[in-house]
Amino acid sequence: MQQLSDIFSQFSGEDIVKLFAYDAKSPLLFNTWRFLGLFLLFYLFYILLRNTFRARLVYTIFFSLYFYFNSSGMLFVLLLFSSVVDYTLGYFLYREERTTYRKIYLWFSVIANLTFLGYFKYTNFIIGTYNDLFGAHFEFYKVILPVGISFYTFQSISYIIEIYRKEIVPTKTYVDYLFFVSFFPQLVAGPIVRAKDFIPQIYAKLELTREDVNRALFLIIGGLIKKTVISDYISINFVDRVFDLPNAYTPFENLMAAYGYTIQIYCDFSGYSDMAIGIALLLGFKLPTNFRTPYNSSSITEFWRRWHISLSTWLKDFLYISVGGNRNGSFAGFFFPVVFFLSLIVWGATYGPESNLPLILGIGSLLVFTLTFALSRDKDRTMFTNVNLMTTMLLGGLWHGASLRFIIWGALHGMALAVHKLFAEYFPERKGAPKTGAKRVWNFFSIILTFHFVAFCWLFFRAKDFPTALEVINNISLVKFAPEQWQTIIMGYKNVFLLMLIGYVWHFLPDSFSSTLRNTFDKTPLVVKGIILGLVYWLVYAAASAGPQPFIYFQF
Repeated sequence: MQQLSDIFSQFSGEDIVKLFAYDAKSPLLFNTWRFLGLFLLFYLFYILLRNTFRARLVYTIFFSLYFYFNSSGMLFVLLLFSSVVDYTLGYFLYREERTTYRKIYLWFSVIANLTFLGYFKYTNFIIGTYNDLFGAHFEFYKVILPVGISFYTFQSISYIIEIYRKEIVPTKTYVDYLFFVSFFPQLVAGPIVRAKDFIPQIYAKLELTREDVNRALFLIIGGLIKKTVISDYISINFVDRVFDLPNAYTPFENLMAAYGYTIQIYCDFSGYSDMAIGIALLLGFKLPTNFRTPYNSSSITEFWRRWHISLSTWLKDFLYISVGGNRNGSFAGFFFPVVFFLSLIVWGATYGPESNLPLILGIGSLLVFTLTFALSRDKDRTMFTNVNLMTTMLLGGLWHGASLRFIIWGALHGMALAVHKLFAEYFPERKGAPKTGAKRVWNFFSIILTFHFVAFCWLFFRAKDFPTALEVINNISLVKFAPEQWQTIIMGYKNVFLLMLIGYVWHFLPDSFSSTLRNTFDKTPLVVKGIILGLVYWLVYAAASAGPQPFIYFQF
């Protein structure tokens, strides 16, 4: 007791205030000692409340709001206001039988949510675009983007749409709905949780098995290593430097920065998702898997079945299908691709006096996209499918950020999906066919091709602006075979390249190896697991040369 007293006596009142106060420069992140301490304290009382229903929910809501307050300050009030609006609309929507009124409730909710999202995320983008197009000089607003607003907005919209489609019934009380929308493990960066998958778990009996604890700790430890040891170190010590000033580095360094960011964003985002899933599992809730070795995909279509699965399924179910899917076309489905290609051609034409290349690229992109359905056997249906796919990916790109580079990123993926569908139509893959040597070689080549296309698209995603992305691409095109120079660079960044290699090896490990590793971890005593977790946090602290780094997807 005396030892405990001595420990607590070291904390002053000011230290306690700092522990609970909002600091924009020090958000509450999973990969910090502060979160570990607070979560352990929270979890102690959570376990004590495990057999109570209402008290456990309210207790978790308060911690979730505190967690969000430490990410966005007083903007957590926006989450509360949004939740009140959506719960109320869902309540009346479920009880309304008249079709017209049901649609009014639905669209009011969707428009209200998108208005909040649009104001905070796209106001300055719209002002900047208007100024560029019409030579205006409107001043930009000082808008602070609430962390994770895109994620909880999509969750709120899914709740209303699923009530409208009669796939779920509303939550029994507002507290239950607030628990769903504010659940802290996935609140700020996903996975995006569907109401029909999560809400039934709220009312189910809380069960936490030994297997759940083992899997949770395994995911948390793996996520911490991927995020803080691999992703952060690569970012701070190499990738960020090259993308800040690409022309100050050699073409080979630009190329390696591209490969570096490709594994960095995977380790960062999948690491967060693993930690979120693991923490939720410790609380008795199962969140959907968000990544399945995406760079092991043999096509861009397969990539989107493995990357950010919760977002891709959300976009498919609530956007792609809503604008027509593969059944028919719609005004919204055609509007965005038409605006995009028209803008691309106009942009290319404005560069005519300097270079014809932008115009050629604009017309060529439109031609390639048109051929993806013009060459199809079922032209009309393929046209609807590809146009709706392009709309989905354009808006998916815009969801990630209010910038031209995100729109280009989405458009590239949309066109690639359309091209692959045409290819699959003429060269269908037969299910159950034996894997011959030629098939294995083709599959390996397809994985390499898909990986490099995805890595190329990441250049637009990572660069601070469109011209910087073009600088990096131009530098990479100048790479020449110079083994002595490469060796010098590799030795200069040996720690960075070693961690990149570890990241890629980890990603491409066969499932059998991962299962063996997990089974070995499961058999270790719980005390040993706790020691391992503590050592990992110590490693995180030791490796954090510039302090804990925010997760990449916090900005979305």
